Amino acid sequence: MSSTFAFFASRRFLPLFSTQFLGAFNDNLLKTAFLVWVSYAGLSFAGLPAAQIVNLASGLFILPFFLFSATAGRLAEKIDKARVARWVKLSELAIMLLAALGFSQHHAGVLLLALFLMGAHSTFFGPVKYAMLPQHLRPHELIGGNGLIEMGTFIAILLGQMAGGMLALHSLPLTIALLMLAAALGWASSRTIPPAPPSAPDLPLHLNLWRDTADLLCQARRTPALWTAMLGISWFWLLGAVYLTQLPTFTRLHLGGDPQVYTLILAVFSVAIGLGSMLCARLSHAQLRLGWVGVGLLGMTVAGLDLYAASHARHSGELMGLATYLARPAAWRQLLDFALLGGFGGLFTVPLYTWLQTASPEDFRAQAIAANNIVNGLFMVAAAALSAVLLAWLDSIALLFLCVAVCNLPALWWLARREPMLWPWRRQG
Repeated sequence: MSSTFAFFASRRFLPLFSTQFLGAFNDNLLKTAFLVWVSYAGLSFAGLPAAQIVNLASGLFILPFFLFSATAGRLAEKIDKARVARWVKLSELAIMLLAALGFSQHHAGVLLLALFLMGAHSTFFGPVKYAMLPQHLRPHELIGGNGLIEMGTFIAILLGQMAGGMLALHSLPLTIALLMLAAALGWASSRTIPPAPPSAPDLPLHLNLWRDTADLLCQARRTPALWTAMLGISWFWLLGAVYLTQLPTFTRLHLGGDPQVYTLILAVFSVAIGLGSMLCARLSHAQLRLGWVGVGLLGMTVAGLDLYAASHARHSGELMGLATYLARPAAWRQLLDFALLGGFGGLFTVPLYTWLQTASPEDFRAQAIAANNIVNGLFMVAAAALSAVLLAWLDSIALLFLCVAVCNLPALWWLARREPMLWPWRRQG
């Protein structure tokens, strides 16, 4: 491995990377297996149609980010972060036992509870993960560490979704065993994370979740660099929510592809984000270079515009399998556009996470990550609402993708007004 990532196998990084990877894998394995059972096996809840259960599941998973992020940030400042990580991963074992019960009894209510609890698990692990990196890595290693974490996360998401889709209906015992194994390995990995001493051991914990959340966001807004980084990261998650939510239907209606084609496009997009994250770390030469944010957002704009040009027409006729789809010249252009969207997305997001960590005061870093998670959640909810409105108006997912690609330009202009170093052509030291 190159010197940029020489720390990868060290105890300062590998246990945290492995713990995060396994947690992201389990999140997506559980969610995908549940959605497959609702969509294809007739799993029901309270007489709701399948589409409503899917929306309920998504809402329950994201709800803890709004409820508990402020508490999670305070806890990560007050207590050794490695200890918090072990507590969180131990709770994952209990949650997977609950999920196993839900699957074995075909009980949607139990599985929805497990999804809510996994959302809470992720809420408490997020501030620990990103606030721990600056404590364990040297300053010149931080950009590489963030690149590796982003790469690992998106690969884990992809593998979890693929495993859930392939195993849920065909081998329920194997699905349950895999959930339990990933949770057990994640807990074992967390036990080898080195200590990360608390940065504010006297910080009080409160029970007023709403007041704590409002106070946390107000405190984050008082530091312009923090707030700008949060808004940039949240824009990335808004884009990701739009593309990933609409991708299955887009593949069917505009590309004419069957589920195998969708899986290929999802894989290309996810792997490209990981590769773009790694490339950003290599190109930055161990320094925070905010100009890559502008390059990434401009590249996503160009790729999004070309994707519309290559796929705006609706498909008519039977859906194509993977071989038939790849035999069409247009398919390779569409795949390249998704690869560029993902790759430039990696370039866009890695510097922002590094900036968020380095701009945060040491005794507020975990809380800044928690505030970022809240804003990310708000942007993803906004993505769902705006997508619904635009689709009702435009009646075209391709046009929706065009709209978000064009909106990248005012987003970059607004972010760069707050921090001129985000312009890609501005000279940086």
